[in-house]
Order: sequence, then C-alpha cells, then structure tokens
Amino acid sequence: METSMTIYTPTDWVDYELIDSGDGAKLERFGNYVIARPDPRAIWKRMAPHAVWQRAHAGFVRGDKDEGHWDIKTQPPADWQVRYRDIFFTLKPTSFKHVGIFPEQAVNWDWMTAVIKSRPSTKILNLFAYTGGATMAALSAGAEVTHVDAAKSTIEWAKANVSVSKLSDKPVRWITDDAYKFALRETKRGNTYDGIILDPPRFGRGPKGEVWKIEDDLPKLITTCRALIADKPAFILINAYTADLSPLVISHLLTDMTASLGGIQNRGELAIADSTSGRLLPNGIFARWSA
Repeated sequence: METSMTIYTPTDWVDYELIDSGDGAKLERFGNYVIARPDPRAIWKRMAPHAVWQRAHAGFVRGDKDEGHWDIKTQPPADWQVRYRDIFFTLKPTSFKHVGIFPEQAVNWDWMTAVIKSRPSTKILNLFAYTGGATMAALSAGAEVTHVDAAKSTIEWAKANVSVSKLSDKPVRWITDDAYKFALRETKRGNTYDGIILDPPRFGRGPKGEVWKIEDDLPKLITTCRALIADKPAFILINAYTADLSPLVISHLLTDMTASLGGIQNRGELAIADSTSGRLLPNGIFARWSA
C-alpha cells in the first residue's frame, strides 16, 4: 500500500480568514464577523498590530475548566452564516469556544467529494459528525449518508445546515447515539459502508453519559469499524484534533483497517495560513485511505 505524509491548507475560502495567531490565541473572520479565541498551539508571537486584535467583535475568555465565556463587543448577525462552495453553515458562539465549523476540514471535504463523484453510488457512515460539514459535502456529491452524533442539539444544528444548503431532499439518516455503540449494532445488523468518516474528540460523553477517551476508545472503534467496510470501499478518513497524538498514530490505526485492501493512504496535518504573515497554524492530524 502506497503512503505519504503531507501538510494541507485550504485555499478556496472566501467567507473565512485566519487573520493572525500567537500568544496562545487566534484571530479569525467568519463572514464579516471577527473573533479572537484561545489556541494552545499558538505559542509564538503575534504578527498583526495590537490595534487589529482590538477590533475583534468578540473574544472568548477561557475559564478554569474547558468552558468559558464570550466577551461580546458587537453581537453576531442574526443570520450569521458562512459558505464554502455550495454548502452553508449557520454559526453561533458556544460555551466551549466553538462556533459550529472547523474551516481546515474544507481540505477533506474536497477530497471526499472527488472520491464520491468517481463512483456511481456511495453509502457513507459519518461518526462524530458534529454540525454536518462532511455530511453536506458527501450529500452534495451524490452519496447516501448516515450521520451519527451523541448530542441531539448538534444533530438539530446539522439538520439546519443541510436545510439552508438546500440538501434536505438528499438521502441522510440522522442518528443520536454513542458512536461505538452504534457501530457495534451496525455490525450485528450486517450493514456495511463504502466510506467511513471518523472525527473523534479527545474527550467526550455519549447521550447516556458514556465517557470517550481517544487513546482508550479509538482503537476499539477502529476494530469494530473493520466489519463495516464494504467489499469494494471508496474511502476511509480519520481526523483528530489532539496535539497528544502524531499523524503516524492515526496512520497506523488506519492501516489496521485497510491492510488487506491495497489502495493509497495519505497522512499528515491540516493547517491554515494566516493572512498577516502566511504562517501556518496547525489545526489537526489526519489519515485517509482511498481505493
């Protein structure tokens, strides 16, 4: 099996811009709305003038734990949305500093879109599917998607994004469940998928309080998902945001799933270049396989 390691950066965003990063934070524009958020990887010095940072409409202030609060100078638009190609995201500030989108994932959306369009029909399982970026990309390319997330509120958010993107007539199945438990049940049902997307958090809880720890639980999920791969699959994507793991770790787990399939594996980092200096801010690691 052919493998490679790469750093990918999205280049076709219009509604998103990383303005600057440094001193433990990043300054971003979503549409016309600018926010500052903590980023523990940005340990270098900022390049943009202080006045540029001061013009942010809102900033997230981290609390003692993971949660914090927003210091909002100007309220976001009532219809705060961003567009990437033909898909739309409705945004809102959350208590965990997120706003409903991970812009670096545009690289993976483009990749899976190209893979799906090369096949007459593709059935996709999207685990830890969040607000539906990968789901919308797959639907727009002609796939059938099973969208799984543990949070009902996030499922509703994803449904709203699908609606505003005019994809509600596409074949999507919405599942509010723990990813591992759902995968186990799918194996017992004998269901298989042409494409599998795994986008796990470092730590999380299922709808019934199930605890997820990526180091302990991702290998178990990978083992279970091996039984869900169709005889002639199209692709498998694993994405992670924790700085504690290397792309090599994700790659080795993916190899456990695909060793008998041949194909091509690509692994590496996702990053975004800031518009002030062109410096890359790392945003996550990935490994992906295609036939």
